Amino acid sequence: MMESKDYIQKISETAERRFFSSEVRTIKKEERTDENSAAIIEGYAAKFNSDTVIGYYYQFREKIRKGAFDDVLKDDVRCLFNHNPNYVLARCFEGKGTLTLSVDKVGLKYSYETPDRQYARDLQNAIELGDISQSSFAFDIEEEIWTEVDGEMAVREIVKFKRLYDVSPVTYPAYADTEVAKRSLDAFKEKVKPNPVQEETRADNNKELNAFDAQIIINSNLD
Repeated sequence: MMESKDYIQKISETAERRFFSSEVRTIKKEERTDENSAAIIEGYAAKFNSDTVIGYYYQFREKIRKGAFDDVLKDDVRCLFNHNPNYVLARCFEGKGTLTLSVDKVGLKYSYETPDRQYARDLQNAIELGDISQSSFAFDIEEEIWTEVDGEMAVREIVKFKRLYDVSPVTYPAYADTEVAKRSLDAFKEKVKPNPVQEETRADNNKELNAFDAQIIINSNLD
């Protein structure tokens, strides 16, 4: 097989990938006559409200809200093996094509019929044997919410996706591009960081208030 190339960073500097340990399986068609005939492959590329720990050297929790995919289901989306653009399995655009994308109460579901390509037939065999069982997807975010509590991991809720690039059955799922999420987290921390000038003013106001309260107490004792 040809060497895998990471195309996504050439398309978007803010693109990210996530994987989910959900079953990828084959659905044998009723008309199948032998093990080499086409099958339907299906799996979940993403799950809603699944609290996932992201990152290695730094970590945060992430979850996807229901409705986050509503605006991207008609994007030009490929199904790729291992996110490799050399191994196209299916494609859909404006809701039509060889790739089917849908959303249910679990998450983002994808399915396709094994095309007449050797690598696709090899992948079908690997899925049927359980050698490949996980999925991943590539995306850009439109709206997110960060929350952070002292002593706990920061939490990122993805409210809405801006772009869906691909869904992929994967051999080794990995978060190779969490630096994008880290930049987003750092920006959030910078945004909510107290302003030194405001903090100093607030402290001075507290001092004045305390002195005023103290004078009231003194005056009341003199009465």
